[in-house]
Amino acid sequence: MRITVKHQVLLAPALVLLLLTLLLGFMQYTYWDLSVKRREAKALGTAFISLAEADLASRRIQRVLLQISRRGLAEENELVALANLSDLAAKAVARIEPFSDLMAPGKLEQLRTLSADLSPAKGVDLESMLTAVTQFRSEVTELTNLTAVQRQKLRDLHTQDIDELVERTALVMILVLGVAILLGIVLSLYFGRRILSRIQALSNAASRVAAGELEPPAAPERINDELDTLTLSINRMTKRLIQVVGTEKLFEGAEDERRRIAMDLHDQTLADLSSILRDLQALGSVCEGTCRQQAYELETNLTRAMSNLRDIMNNLHPQTLDILGLGAALEAHLGRQCEGQGLPHYHYYCDARISELGLSRVQQLAIYRIGIEAISNVIKHAAASRFEVGLELRDGLLVLSVEDNGRGFDCPPPGDGGGRGLNNLRERARAIGAEVRWQKSRFSSGTRFELQMAVSALFEAYTEKKG
Repeated sequence: MRITVKHQVLLAPALVLLLLTLLLGFMQYTYWDLSVKRREAKALGTAFISLAEADLASRRIQRVLLQISRRGLAEENELVALANLSDLAAKAVARIEPFSDLMAPGKLEQLRTLSADLSPAKGVDLESMLTAVTQFRSEVTELTNLTAVQRQKLRDLHTQDIDELVERTALVMILVLGVAILLGIVLSLYFGRRILSRIQALSNAASRVAAGELEPPAAPERINDELDTLTLSINRMTKRLIQVVGTEKLFEGAEDERRRIAMDLHDQTLADLSSILRDLQALGSVCEGTCRQQAYELETNLTRAMSNLRDIMNNLHPQTLDILGLGAALEAHLGRQCEGQGLPHYHYYCDARISELGLSRVQQLAIYRIGIEAISNVIKHAAASRFEVGLELRDGLLVLSVEDNGRGFDCPPPGDGGGRGLNNLRERARAIGAEVRWQKSRFSSGTRFELQMAVSALFEAYTEKKG
C-alpha cells in the first residue's frame, strides 16, 4: 500500500485526534440523554405545581360553597370569588395540558369538565357544585400523589444516572485516552524508526559515494513513497557517476599513456636521431663531391623527420600545457598550425584569470584536446577565411568558443550520428562535467562552437584569494 512520508508522519496524530473526537461524541450523546431526562423531570415539576394550584383553588371554592350552604343565600362578593376561583382552577388545568401524556387517558378531559362545573356562570346549584368540587379535589389529589411519586422516581433515577454517567464517562475517557496514547506512541515509533532508518541508510550511501566508494544503494522494487523515489534517484546518480568517473579515469589513463610515450620518444628515439644527425653532420664535413651532397640531403630529411616527431610528441602531450598553462598551450598550437600559406586568419583571446583558477590537469587536458579538435575542424571542413578563438570567464562559467565564417553545418543531436569527432567532443566534455553545443555564427555565415563548464567554486576561491 502506497503511503507517502507526509501521511506516515501525520497518521499517528490523526488517529489520536479521531479517537478523541469519538470520545467527545460519546460524551455529547451521554449528556444529551441526561438532558432528556431533565426535561421530563421539569415537566413533572410544572404539572405538580399546576395541580397544587388547582387543588388550592378547589379548596377555597369548597369553603365558599359551604358558607353559602349554611346561610342559604349567596352574596355578591361570594359569587365574584367563586367566578375567580373557578377561573384559576380552569387555568391550572390548562397548564397541565402539555403534560397530558403523563396521565391516564381521559383524565385531562374529565378535569376540564369538572372545572367548568365549578363556574357560577350557569347558576349556583350548591348540591351539584359541592359534588363537582369534591370529585375535582379527589382527581387532583390522585394526580398530585401520582406526580409526586413520579418526581421522586425521576429524582432518584437522575441521581443514579449522574453517578453512573460520571463513572462510565471516567472509565471510557481513561480507556480511550490510554488507547489513543498507546496507538500514537506505537505508530510514531514504528513510522519514525522506519523513516529514520531509511534516511540513515540513504545518508550512509551518500557519504560512501562522497568518500569515493562508488557503490549505489539497492534500487527499490516498487515506488511507495518519496524516500523510495530518492533512493532510486541516488542509485541512478551513483551509476551515472560511476560511468563519468570511469570515463574520466579512461581519459586520464590515456593521457598518462600519451605522456609516457612522448617522454620515451623524447628521451630515446629523439636522442638516437639527434646522435645520427651529428654523425651525418660530421660525415658531411669530411667527404667531398657526391658524398657531401648525399650527406646533406640525408641531414635535411632527418631534420624534417625530427621536426615531425616533435610535432607528434607535442600532440601526444603538449609540454607547453604543463609549463605555461591552458591559455598559452592553445595559443602555441594556433601559432604552429595556422601560420602557413592558405590558412584562415585567426584571432585569439584568453582571459588572464583562467591561469589562476586552479583547474586540474585532467580538466586542462580535456579542454585543450577539445579546443584543438574544434580548431582542426575549422581548418579541415569549414572552408573559412577567418575564425576566432576565445577562452574566458562568464557568470561563473569557463567558456571556450571557436567561431568561423565558413559554410556552416547543422549539428545532429547526441545519439543521432554526427561522426566520431563530434561524439568524442561530447564525451570529453561530459567527463569533466562540461557541455558543448554548436550554433549559428555571429558572422554572416559559419558556425560557433562553445564549451561551457561551471567553475563557480573555483572562481569564488580565486576572488577570495584576490580579495
